[in-house]
Amino acid sequence: MKNLAVPVISHPAETLLFGDALTCEGLLPARFEPGERPLQLQVAEALLHGLAIAEDVRSDDNEERGELPQSVQRMEAKLDLMLGLLGRLARQRDGALPVRGLRWSHRGLRLDLPEPSGLKTGTAGVVLIEPAGWLGDHIELPAQMLAELAGPSGAHHLWLRFGALSAGLEEALERHLFRLHRRQIAEARQAALNAEG
Repeated sequence: MKNLAVPVISHPAETLLFGDALTCEGLLPARFEPGERPLQLQVAEALLHGLAIAEDVRSDDNEERGELPQSVQRMEAKLDLMLGLLGRLARQRDGALPVRGLRWSHRGLRLDLPEPSGLKTGTAGVVLIEPAGWLGDHIELPAQMLAELAGPSGAHHLWLRFGALSAGLEEALERHLFRLHRRQIAEARQAALNAEG
């Protein structure tokens, strides 16, 4: 998830979705599709669980990573390349999700759009989000539009509240957001150290 400067926005929907929740901001492939449809939420849960295991194993924080044999490190590098290639092929076939600025928590998200959505408050639909850039796959979550506001920079902010999620999916989503948040803090610290040096 690429970082970006997130505008401070004063809006009741901002407080409702992010007030006392752990949040992450950045650029991610994401889209809101109006219209209700049956969703297999266990697929999103399984993808987030698999992603957690893969990222925990691949974590840069892992002190043992440097101790892995070179043959294992080469295999990991080849696997990274294959996953990247498969992800690009899948996006070409299915049509890539547009990269958008967003802020999200386990309650919902604010999606920054280049133009008005034309949707009415209360519109139900599905949010599609690629939780990891290297994965090339997305999760689908039920959502309802809370509000929309034109921002000063020309972006249109669309607030979406997630619908009912299973306990397992909500836990997997919170865990994913925690890892993203921790990574953003580490990147900010590293950037500050680089600026000093």
